[in-house]
Amino acid sequence: MSEPRYILHIDMDAFYASVEQLDDPGLKGKAVIVGGSPAKRGVVSAASYEARKFGVHSAMPMSQAVRLCPDGIVLPVRMKRYVELSNKIHEIFSRYTDQIEPISLDEAFLDVAGSTQLFGSAEQIGRRIKHEIKEELGLTASVGIAPNKFLAKLASDLEKPDGFVIITEDNKKRILDVLPISRIWGIGRVTEQALKAIGINTIGQLKNTAPEHLKDSLGNQTGGILRLAHGIDDREVESIHVAKSISSEETFAVDIDDKDVLLGVLLGQVQEVAQRLRKGKFEAKTITLKLRYGDFKTVTRSSTFSKATNTTETLWRQARAVFLKWHKKSAGPLRLLGFGASGLITEGAGQKELFVNPEEEKQKRLDQASDKIKNRYGNDAVKRGG
Repeated sequence: MSEPRYILHIDMDAFYASVEQLDDPGLKGKAVIVGGSPAKRGVVSAASYEARKFGVHSAMPMSQAVRLCPDGIVLPVRMKRYVELSNKIHEIFSRYTDQIEPISLDEAFLDVAGSTQLFGSAEQIGRRIKHEIKEELGLTASVGIAPNKFLAKLASDLEKPDGFVIITEDNKKRILDVLPISRIWGIGRVTEQALKAIGINTIGQLKNTAPEHLKDSLGNQTGGILRLAHGIDDREVESIHVAKSISSEETFAVDIDDKDVLLGVLLGQVQEVAQRLRKGKFEAKTITLKLRYGDFKTVTRSSTFSKATNTTETLWRQARAVFLKWHKKSAGPLRLLGFGASGLITEGAGQKELFVNPEEEKQKRLDQASDKIKNRYGNDAVKRGG
């Protein structure tokens, strides 16, 4: 019999916008929209819950966001500040376990099965982490606790913001059965409409339908989706020590097919990952784009450098090229876009070149200067061309 698993999914509430409200208390209770300028084809990176009431969501063109929420306060992305607070949040995580799988700056899975003898139950650990984030950093997190990753992530989203939900083997059926089918990973808008057309609206209805009646709607995903509908997910938490990668990904509220909007999101992800690489004194050998279509088909596209790097320009140039190659051959509306850097080595530990590359040295100096300027004046103080 396998050992019980206690998985926490911790998701910061409207992270970028909440940081802005934390640093400027005058913004509390106001519609805050973080992202690029509406006059320069900017994209929403985050929206406070006050702004979300107007329909504003991440990855939306900023021009559309300000039309929906004309009184919203538009602020530039301050990635350095968000990375700083993310590092502090992860330091709190590490007090309780080293089995941490970061998903982005503001969310992570934690496996605390090996920590319960020292710190108490998974619920006690989750409440302590939530409390310490609030007391030490002034930020609010939503916490989901469950026997697996799918249920833990689902739990953290059920009572946002400031949620705390526990799903167990005993209550998972009651919780799952009444939820809409869109809550299951793998069911995008197209699949959702196909299932609704045959009278399936809830997870309970889905799992009580014979598999052969689902093949037309779900295809080869049928088995996996039915497992999730029954609350079964065997994937392990992959700690960064195992994964040896740094990544950032965004799931969109609506599928996006605008190439420029997607490139804007990707650029922000590259900048975030590059800063995290430099912060951790890492260089990356490989980059990977994760692209999930509206029907939840997911593909990855990778590229490997001849020499490991952490310069933003080098990472962006290659990421953009990989994206454009994908777009030319396989473009389609995306539900999720992600960027990751792997094959990590300690900064400067790679094979030394006989001659210094002056362009690369210039880019390193630009990154150092850019990081300092952004830290002091905000992310929009330095503009990088797409």
